[in-house]
Amino acid sequence: MNKLFRIFALLMIFSTFFAVRSFAQARPADPVTYETLYDDPEAVKRLFVAFQPIFGELWATNPHAGFGMEAWYFLKDKADFRVHLRKAYGTPFDFARESAVRNSTMQNEQTVLNHFEFGGTYHFKEEIKESETKMVLYKQNYEGARWTAQVPLSITVPSQVRKIYGARLGGVLFDTSADLNRIFERQNVDISKITAVEGGQSLPTEFTNGLGDLEQVNVFSNVDVKGIYAGVSLSWIRNVAVDIDKHSPGVDDRLITTYFDLLIAPWVTLDNVYYQDQEYSVQSLKTNPVGFRFGLDGKFNRTLSWGYGAEAGIKPGLKSGGFFVLLKISMPIYATEVDYEVEAFEK
Repeated sequence: MNKLFRIFALLMIFSTFFAVRSFAQARPADPVTYETLYDDPEAVKRLFVAFQPIFGELWATNPHAGFGMEAWYFLKDKADFRVHLRKAYGTPFDFARESAVRNSTMQNEQTVLNHFEFGGTYHFKEEIKESETKMVLYKQNYEGARWTAQVPLSITVPSQVRKIYGARLGGVLFDTSADLNRIFERQNVDISKITAVEGGQSLPTEFTNGLGDLEQVNVFSNVDVKGIYAGVSLSWIRNVAVDIDKHSPGVDDRLITTYFDLLIAPWVTLDNVYYQDQEYSVQSLKTNPVGFRFGLDGKFNRTLSWGYGAEAGIKPGLKSGGFFVLLKISMPIYATEVDYEVEAFEK
């Protein structure tokens, strides 16, 4: 046993020695020199317009996938404004609506999922600090398999980072189909509590199909939410480029924003349902007018680029149906200065 342990220990020592030696040989023998071309985090493009070909949202009320559009406008160092629209690709990707088309025994017409936001962020504090960023060492002849076979090396260069502390305020509107059978179960509400607007009789829980068999009544409705969001944000902006000796230039022009919002929706509407030409009230189901979200947005200070975003939290709407996680990709993002005037002086 001791002999095996010694052999194993020797193998570990030799493998560690050769790994360290190989790593040391892979690193450049000479220091890398560079020249800073620019370092100005205040020189940010003012208008960004993004097409979002794909987003996915795991939402307890209605998981779905779709596309969207988003635009940001920066009013110098005072504020920025944002408009966002997204909707499901179609019925197969709008899962509650798809389920209603296949299974609903109600006569309601199911709504298509739509989500719209508009708002602004006031920059109540800005600061520029000295920091550092990493630049990957890359050469033009690193192509295809040769680049994938490389062990990426990087250098750390000093750069400035601009921090923006913001106060957010805006409006949010969305509507969706909803499977109320699941909501009944989560809220511990018996379907018999759903009563006719005229007459007061309970909604049947079962019906006889054309074959004489009993089937469960499947209740689907539509939810419409209108409200506001208010919160805080923190943005990090870098805009630095360096010319690296014997390597391609390095650029770090990231714009990253994290935020937290309270979602307040005084107007949450749950449509009544229709069964066999009779209107039934679903107002015994509880709605939730308050929610929250944490979010992250990232993009680049370039004319054409891409971006990403993520959110998680609780949406206003049906109680016990608000939890959501959202992921989105923006590609392409078009950005422009908007104002191309250059200050000039007479000689």
